[in-house]
Amino acid sequence: MKISDLHALYLDCNAVCTDTRTVATNDMFFALTGDNFNGNTFALKALKAGAKYAIIDDSEYHIPNQTIIVEDVLKTLQTLATFHRDYLNIPIIGLTGSNGKTTTKELINAVLSQKFATTATLGNLNNHIGVPLTLLSMNAETEIGIVEMGANHLKEIEFLSNIAKPNFGYITNFGKAHLEGFGSIEGVIQGKSELYHFLKSTGGHVFINKKDSKQVELTTDLKTTSFGDETTDAEILINLITADPFVISEYNNLNIASQLIGTYNFTNISAAITIGAYFKVQDTDIKTAIETYTPTNNRSQIITKGSTKIILDAYNANPTSMKAALESFHTLKDTRKIAIIGDMFELGDEATKEHQNIVDLATTLNIDKVYIIGHLFKDTLTSSNKIITAYNTFEAFKSELKQQEFQNTTILIKASRGMKLERILDLI
Repeated sequence: MKISDLHALYLDCNAVCTDTRTVATNDMFFALTGDNFNGNTFALKALKAGAKYAIIDDSEYHIPNQTIIVEDVLKTLQTLATFHRDYLNIPIIGLTGSNGKTTTKELINAVLSQKFATTATLGNLNNHIGVPLTLLSMNAETEIGIVEMGANHLKEIEFLSNIAKPNFGYITNFGKAHLEGFGSIEGVIQGKSELYHFLKSTGGHVFINKKDSKQVELTTDLKTTSFGDETTDAEILINLITADPFVISEYNNLNIASQLIGTYNFTNISAAITIGAYFKVQDTDIKTAIETYTPTNNRSQIITKGSTKIILDAYNANPTSMKAALESFHTLKDTRKIAIIGDMFELGDEATKEHQNIVDLATTLNIDKVYIIGHLFKDTLTSSNKIITAYNTFEAFKSELKQQEFQNTTILIKASRGMKLERILDLI
């Protein structure tokens, strides 16, 4: 079947689905196969659940008039997504970076949706499956699409860019994330800037942080719109007023008081303001969007329990984001501050050094107590420092936590997703 014919059938369906648990009536089901399962075996179940068609790549599971046999289900999903993207012919903003992608994406969406009908990546569905699903969730009413793209190896952003074909791009930063896959910070820079290379080849437009010298260096021959504070010559000037704890910014004589914490979120907010300004969203609407955005999913959330204030930033962590979180925590004027931090994953050969760097940093900051959890942190040199207490496992820390009092205390919780440190909330 030609992709144009498949697209015509797709347009007659309500949505695309890859999981039988969420199939709805009139969906088009793609029977994706994983490492431990054959997606074709779920086709019948999807059809019985209401799917109008099931896309399969094994003729053994063919059901006349209900299944469509293709050579490769995943490749067909990706090709259909690109065909649909071309069919819609709307502005697509591609977004990647080491830290802050999802928060920045949500802020951009909040700002642009003040003026346009937008469709953005749900959650962090930003890989070779999530990007096609995002594109296929767009419809004739969508005026601007916002596509988050994640990667942990070289050539992934290039691949995703060729699927989404963005007209605009923004890289949040180049940080020490996924070093195991990228090999080094130089590999991270090379991998993330594949978005720049794509936009250069297509005449696209890039938004850059003028205070990030690497972004400036890599975009000299691209069409850009820059942002920065009054110390820069950026086109969009935004100043940080405070981040104690919530970020308040000044833009065009407007004070914008966000519900986000940490100076690192000032950059994310600035990017959203800049993109909103480029697309001519009214200043007052930009202010409304930023001020009403509330972080969720363990990302820079503030939770109050009695006299205890908890900064929950446990969705993920890498050396760059951990350093930023601790340094921002250090600047808070709260009287008693405790940091509970857990292992950072996917650092490869750099793991030992990077965990030691974080411990060394923590001992120099204005933080009363630091608990470090996980075998990577446990192996750091901490015995001579009374501020640091190390635990090999969460269970070991859990026993200690029950004996502690946290009244009139501000607590930072941060770690890689696999550590699941949000469990601490039930113990305080």
